[in-house]
Amino acid sequence: MFKKNIMKYADLHVHTDFSDGTFTPEEVVALAGSKGLSSIAICDHDCVDAIAPSMKRAKDIPIEIVPGVELTVIKDRREIHVLGYFISWQAGWFRKILKRVQRGRIERIDTMIEKLKRFNIKLDRNIVFDLAGNKGSVGRLHMARALFKTGSVSSIQAAFDKYIGDLKPCYVEDVGFEMREAVDLILRAGGVPVLAHPHTIGDDAFVVELIKYGIRGIEVFHSDHRPTVRKKYEEIAKEYGLLITGGSDCHGLAKKRVLLGSVKIPYELVEKLKEEAEKIRAGRT
Repeated sequence: MFKKNIMKYADLHVHTDFSDGTFTPEEVVALAGSKGLSSIAICDHDCVDAIAPSMKRAKDIPIEIVPGVELTVIKDRREIHVLGYFISWQAGWFRKILKRVQRGRIERIDTMIEKLKRFNIKLDRNIVFDLAGNKGSVGRLHMARALFKTGSVSSIQAAFDKYIGDLKPCYVEDVGFEMREAVDLILRAGGVPVLAHPHTIGDDAFVVELIKYGIRGIEVFHSDHRPTVRKKYEEIAKEYGLLITGGSDCHGLAKKRVLLGSVKIPYELVEKLKEEAEKIRAGRT
């Protein structure tokens, strides 16, 4: 009697409470297991500290943990995110660069707090950093949650819309990289650089321009991408010979609903990422 083939799926964009997610690495892995996922990528902002505890917990599920990171690029005052998959996350030089960026993120929060005073909002910085767990990378989502918690705004989204969203009055540019610098950093770490949620950039001509910097894939499947959007970026990926990836961009309870597993891709796409990472490490691409 033949065994029935069981499809394996992955969610390649998951955050933990080491950046702006609300679930611990252990909680993320347990939830992924309950969703029937075979693989997840831990992609915290400018931080790899959640990878080790995720891998430790994953041994009991079992589930494959893809070591990842999400870097911020600032180009023409736009905030663009680049994902790095199968990075050498334990490399000292790599972690040292990320720690520098994390320190810059703290300064960014303090600057935004000062700007908020012009709108008669006096936000205790300790509230922001307590929400961030005083570890990993602090970001705007922590700030938005703090503003909502203190009653300064009616919702987390309102904090972005009124004060800290891109180019809003209290916005401060992230401590980011140049596009080529981010791509080269991921490649140097033996990882595969992928453009995250391209639809949020808001300009497809800009997306095509970014491809020239050496990214190897596009996040076609994302919780913010409708079917028509997915189709469009799938065609762009095929046109430029790029890998296709996807993930939910889960932030735990920090968004309206828990997204983990809401976007999942066939495991064969993970295998293609692995093959690309092997080529990069071997210097064949």
